[in-house]
Amino acid sequence: MQFKNPEILYALLLLIIPIIVHLFQLRQYQKVAFTNVQFLKDITLQTRKSSQIKKWLTLLTRLLLLACIIIAFAQPYQASTDSFNTKSETVIYLDNSFSMQTKGKNGPLLNTAIQDLIEHLDENENLSIFTNDLNFPNTTLKAVKNELMQLSYSSNQLDYEAVLIKGKKSFSKDKGSIKNLVLISDFQQRNEILAIEKDSLVNYRLVQLQPKHDSNVSIDSLYISKINVETLELTVNLSNQGNPIETMSVSLFENDQLLAKSAVALDDKAATVFTIPNNKAFKGKITIDDANLTYDNTFYFNLDETKRIKVLVISEAKSDFLKKLYSDDEFDLTLVDYNELNYNSIVDQNLIVLNELKSIPNALITSLSSFSNDGGSILIIPSDQTDLNSYNQLFNNFLLPNFTSKNSIEKRITKINFSHPLLANVFDKKVDNFQYPKVNLFYNLSNSGGENILSFEDNAAFLNHSNSVYTFSAALNESNSNFKNSPLIVPVLYNIGKQSLKLPRLYYSIGTKNTIDIHTTVHQDAVLRLVNPETSIIPLQQTFSHKVQLITEESPATAGIFAVTNKDDVIQHLSYNYNRDESHLNYMNLSQVTNSTKNSSIASTIDDIKSISNVNELWKWFVIFAIAFLIIEMLILKLLK
Repeated sequence: MQFKNPEILYALLLLIIPIIVHLFQLRQYQKVAFTNVQFLKDITLQTRKSSQIKKWLTLLTRLLLLACIIIAFAQPYQASTDSFNTKSETVIYLDNSFSMQTKGKNGPLLNTAIQDLIEHLDENENLSIFTNDLNFPNTTLKAVKNELMQLSYSSNQLDYEAVLIKGKKSFSKDKGSIKNLVLISDFQQRNEILAIEKDSLVNYRLVQLQPKHDSNVSIDSLYISKINVETLELTVNLSNQGNPIETMSVSLFENDQLLAKSAVALDDKAATVFTIPNNKAFKGKITIDDANLTYDNTFYFNLDETKRIKVLVISEAKSDFLKKLYSDDEFDLTLVDYNELNYNSIVDQNLIVLNELKSIPNALITSLSSFSNDGGSILIIPSDQTDLNSYNQLFNNFLLPNFTSKNSIEKRITKINFSHPLLANVFDKKVDNFQYPKVNLFYNLSNSGGENILSFEDNAAFLNHSNSVYTFSAALNESNSNFKNSPLIVPVLYNIGKQSLKLPRLYYSIGTKNTIDIHTTVHQDAVLRLVNPETSIIPLQQTFSHKVQLITEESPATAGIFAVTNKDDVIQHLSYNYNRDESHLNYMNLSQVTNSTKNSSIASTIDDIKSISNVNELWKWFVIFAIAFLIIEMLILKLLK
């Protein structure tokens, strides 16, 4: 038992006063003469004995009465905490990621969690609730009950560290309150671990919801595996987590019309192929029927009319090798002699290649600067007779590393930056027995900026990338280098061309940063929108003279096919799918998570919080006892003779 006002208990020392008064009574007895008191002897003894009992009982009841009153004013209570503080703060994280679609004993895990919260929380209790995409601070269950019942699944899943930080920020700064952070999730295994640091102010409570089955079939990806004149072959990849499936039906739709079906036997992974028309717009989706986890049962994709990337090659040397790399099916290639260049044609290009120019005049430098500022890409291949001053003037305009000197030393190109976006997915693994190309003459580049994609043996740059400018440090003609005959030339130059205009792909993943170039011209202050029947959003965008660059990551938030519109005009379509990370139903072992309390259910968690935060106030009982002792004293004085 604890006391809110323990200093009042010092008043109990005053109880010694009635005891002293009782033991040392100051009343004087008066003698009365009697003729004969012999026959009253027994009665006198009995009266004195009864009188002493009555006095002791009266003293006891009065002491108990006064003690109960004093203790009542001290406000006694019983609680699990050491301090008298009834204020309790509860913050609940409710995981509404797609993995919470899996079925538990009473249906989908998210629905079960919401129902348990509604049943066991007090409607008027102050608390804070947040999910992966919503936040309800300092509210009550009664106020957010409807929002919880209509809660949808989110593709934006917070990592565990973000959950802990957001949860702690939801508490007040009152260090005396009881703080409980409750995490309700299936705790799916992720790349990051759940690490909880010891905190004396916050009680961490983990509630892991368990699915009945951990099996799932998902559509993981698709790609065009073969192109013919009239058709395309579309390969669809599926994965299975669970028992082997003899027959899984896979359907292909165009818009909402069923075009084809196939059946696959699915053990771990499998693929199936569909044939679709070539050279026409196609808005499609692939579907399967899997009841356990449904978000990955549909996969959207689309094909629009192919736009060719415009490449202008300005040469003072042979450019035949570029014709082979930039073929007519993907590129609109223009080869022009340096002396016949029409400067007005530069603005309409996506990539400008300076092929072994001996010098760069000021007029071309000015045009290239405007072209780069407008979102264009530039590839510079120097001559073996380069005028360093004119090249460096161009480099200074772009804040690029300068050519410092010419070296006539044979060197091999041995260092490959595999992590650079230009070489992403080009190599299955890092190559260490490569037939490295070489150069006979090269220019040293200063170390003032940029990133090396290819380097010599001594780490000097052979191909440098800074902003949208790619610079070789050596001429590529056959007398100076065998780089044209190297396997590296195809992915390097081809990807430089492809990345100069980021054409829409078959599909994009929600939650991943996507940069998309829309080949269109918009008026000043006009914006492009992503529109489908359910929503219309304005993505982050940057406008150039001949294109608009869209950047999407968390938005759109729902999967589907979106039209890119300029006011009422549809320019093209983009398809978005949910990330498939949650399709793998592997869960954490919470016994390894320290500094936290694990609960088997939401109900038991809430009961534990209530038992800790509840304070049993006892002062009312002591008031009742005081009244009872007062009544007992009155009865003793009245009835005891």
